[in-house]
Formats: sequence, C-alpha cells, structure tokens
Amino acid sequence: MAEDLGRRAAGPVRPFTVTHAGVLKLALPMTLAYISTPLVGVVDTAVIGQLGQAALIGGIAVAAIIFDLFFTTFNFLRGGTTGLTAQALGAEDRAEEQAVLFRALLVAIVAGTLMVLLRAPFAALGFGAMGVDGEVLAAGRLYFDVRVLSSPFALANYVILGWMLGRGRSGTGLALQTLLNGTNIGLNLLFVLGLGWGVAGVAWATVAAEVATALVGLGLAWRSLSPAHRPSAARVFDLAKLKRTAALNTDMMVRSFSLLFAFAFFTRQSAQFGPEILAANAILMHFFMTGSYFLDGLAAAAEHLAGRAVGARYRPAFERTVRLTIGWGLAVSTLVAALYVLAGGAIIDLMTTAPEVREAARAFLPWAALTPPAAVVAFQMDGIFIGATWSRDMRNMMLLSVVIYLVAWAALVPVWGNHGLWAALLVFLGARSLTFRWRMRRLLPRTFPA
Repeated sequence: MAEDLGRRAAGPVRPFTVTHAGVLKLALPMTLAYISTPLVGVVDTAVIGQLGQAALIGGIAVAAIIFDLFFTTFNFLRGGTTGLTAQALGAEDRAEEQAVLFRALLVAIVAGTLMVLLRAPFAALGFGAMGVDGEVLAAGRLYFDVRVLSSPFALANYVILGWMLGRGRSGTGLALQTLLNGTNIGLNLLFVLGLGWGVAGVAWATVAAEVATALVGLGLAWRSLSPAHRPSAARVFDLAKLKRTAALNTDMMVRSFSLLFAFAFFTRQSAQFGPEILAANAILMHFFMTGSYFLDGLAAAAEHLAGRAVGARYRPAFERTVRLTIGWGLAVSTLVAALYVLAGGAIIDLMTTAPEVREAARAFLPWAALTPPAAVVAFQMDGIFIGATWSRDMRNMMLLSVVIYLVAWAALVPVWGNHGLWAALLVFLGARSLTFRWRMRRLLPRTFPA
C-alpha cells in the first residue's frame, strides 16, 4: 500500500528544522494563490448576477459541481504529486523527483482527453443526478459544453502545481495560480460584460486561462529539470513505482470523490428549496470556499513539510509541522469568520442584484461564517495525510465522516430546513477533524519506528 512508504523507508535520518518563519514562507504565497481561486467563482457569479436571473447563477453552480466532481476526483494529481515529490526531496533522490512529474503528467493527459471524448454521457449523468431542469439546465449545459475543452490542461496544471509545492517552490506556485486566476477574471469581464457572451463567455474565459497556464507551467518545469538526474524510461515506468502510485491515487480518488459528493449533495438538497435558496446557498458556498483557501495555504505547507519529514525519516519535524500549521490555522480562520460577520451583507449585494436572493443569503450568512473555524483541523490533517501519503487511512476516515454527515442531514433538515442543511455541513467538517486526528496518533509509530 502507498501509505506503507514511510513505514518501510530506509536510509539515514536527515534532520531539519521546522520554524514559524519556514511555515509562513511556504504558506503565504500559496494562501495568496488559493484565495484568488474562489475569486474566479465570485466573479463568475457576480458577472452573471448582474443579469438579474437566479436561474443563470444556479445553472453555473450546478455545472461547476459536475466539473468539481471530475477535477476533484483527480485531485490526487495535485496532492499525490506533492507528497511523493516532497518525500523524494527529503530522501535526496533527485531522479525520483523528476520521475514523479512524468508519471503524473501522463495520467493527466489521458484522463483529461477521456473527459473531452466522453463529454456527452458525463453531462447527461451529471445534470440528471443533480435533478435540475428548465432555464437552470439550459444555462448549465451551455457552460459545460464549452468548459469541458479545458480538461487536459486543467489536470496538467494540477500536476505542475503539486510538483512545485513538493519541491518547496511555493513562490512559483503563486505565480502560476496568479496567471491562471488573473487571466480567467480578466477574460470573464471582457467576454461577459464587454462582448455580451453571457454564460458561454464565463466558460471560454476558463478554457483560455487553463491553456495559457499549462503552457507556461510546463516551460518552467522543464527549465528546472536537471539533465544530470534525468530518470530513465525504465525508472519512470517501474512496475513497483507504478503500483505504489496506483494505490495512492486510487485511495485519494475515493477520498476526493467522497468530499465532492458531500458538496454536491449540499447543492442538490439546496435545489429542493427552490431557485432562490439554491442561488443564495451557491453564493454562501463561495464564502466557505474562500475561507477554505485561506486554510489551504497552510495545508500546502503541511504537505511539503510532512512529506519531507517522512522522506528524511525525522519525526520531530513532522510533529512540529502539525502543531504550527494547526495553530496558525486557528488564528487565520478566526479573522476570516469575523470578516464575514462584519462585511458579509455587503459582499452578498455585490454578487447579486436579485432582492429575494439577497434576503435569503443574509438569513443563512451566520452558518457560512462558522465554516472556517470548523474546518481548521480537517484541512490541516488533509495536508499532513497527503504529505505522509497515508492514503488508505485518509480514504477510510473520509468515508466515515460522510456517513456521519448523512445521518446529521437526515436528522436536522426535517426540523430546520435549510438551516439544518448548513448545520449538517458543520457536523461533517467536525467529523473530519476528529477522525483524522485520532488516526494520525496511531500511524506515527509505524511511520517513524524507534
């Protein structure tokens, strides 16, 4: 199993120090990069919201969930690449650092191409499962049919970002994410408000941004590859390495699918309350996603440092990584929650002009404000487990958390309606925090044997 890597690691212990400054040096660039990512969704929603039709906002939200289902299912191309690269770095195996990149890019190209070729059944299955129709369905299908063309490039960007983070090059990761999101936002405004392309304009902006970023990222990666440590084809396609990667990827795929199921389920249940509540929840989910990206910067630091500690076989660095990233996460999440409480109403007004959607979003804003503090430990544990490549345990704890989430939904929604739906989401975040933390304590002795 992939998670057994750390338990069987051989070679000398390579001590290194984890400091507050070191964590922030890794986390801050990626925090800036990640917070620009939900801004793309905010601009998507705000631009379409200026048209004053709740159905268009809902259509894009539903289509985005389908893409998230695909892209997040393949999020191991980012997280798995980070963990394996960081472990190779900690073990000072330069050839394996390059081999990890080549293997992941091959998977990205094949998976992305299949998404384009099979776009019709994917769309039919996705929109059917979400249970939408009418104007919401029409807007969602238009968005989907254009954006799907970006799939191979989007997955390649996952790989490149993961590889850069695994090597500790968070500044390069920031530059690439800034290019991706800045291009997307700029073209979004041009295509929708400037040229009047509507929903299709939002999708075409995404396609252009993904293509441009993939080309630049591949160029930067190629320039950083050392010819002296170039792996042979036999090493890239080594059967044992491929099996290890496959086990890691399969487990992380199940984990990512479970996470996307939880959010897709939230959106589907939102639709049962009508288009206004669906649109309001879609807007508030951008609040949640924005808060989560603040935490993801610290989780990215945890991935690199935990993976490096496993590769270096140095437990003190691993344990200090856990303490520092959670501590900083608590501080950041508290500030984000306070910002939502104070400025949430104004942000909602910027994102939609529909009075009924504004009113509904304000009613449920307190729940969205609570999501960042509730998610702190869950997000940092994700980073730790990804860096350590404890993939099987990550998968199992995620599945358990989803079960707890569904039980909470079944108990709370009949009593509290949409308030109950938001409460169930908070239960899900708390369950992830507790189960992952509990499991980590049992894995440490096996990963770092005395």
